Amino acid sequence: MVYSLLFTIEEKQEMGESEKDAIRAATKEVSKEMKSLINEEAIESLKHTQHLILGRLQDSNAVLSHFNEHSENCFTDVMGDFTRNTRILKSMKTDLDHIFLKLRSMKAKISATYPDAFPKGSSEVVDTRLDLEMPVGDWNQENSS
Repeated sequence: MVYSLLFTIEEKQEMGESEKDAIRAATKEVSKEMKSLINEEAIESLKHTQHLILGRLQDSNAVLSHFNEHSENCFTDVMGDFTRNTRILKSMKTDLDHIFLKLRSMKAKISATYPDAFPKGSSEVVDTRLDLEMPVGDWNQENSS
C-alpha cells in the first residue's frame, strides 16, 4: 500500500512536470503571436509620447509648486494687515450702529417735543432698521404690511 501511494505521487509529479512543460511551450507560442500582432514602431512612438507628456507634467508640477510657495509667502505677508483691518472695520461698524441708534432716538425725541421740526415727508427717508445688515427694501416691505 505504501508502494502504491509513492507510485501515484511520483506519477503526479511526472505528469505535473510534463504539464508544466506544455504550459510553458503554449505560453511562449502565445507571446510570439502577440508580438507579431504589435507594431514595434507604434510602441516606440507611444513610449516617446508618454515621455514627452511626463516631462510636461513634471514642468507643470514644478511651476504650480513654485506658485503655491509664492502665494503662501504673499498670504503670510498680508495676513497681519488683513486681520488688523478686519478688526478695525468691525469696530467701525459697531460704532456706526451705536451712532445711528442714538441719532434715531434723538430725532424721535425732537419730533415728539417739536412736531414741526422735521418736514412731513422726511419720516420715510429715516432709516429705523435695528439691524443695519438688513437691506432697506426688505425692511420697508416688512413694516408696511
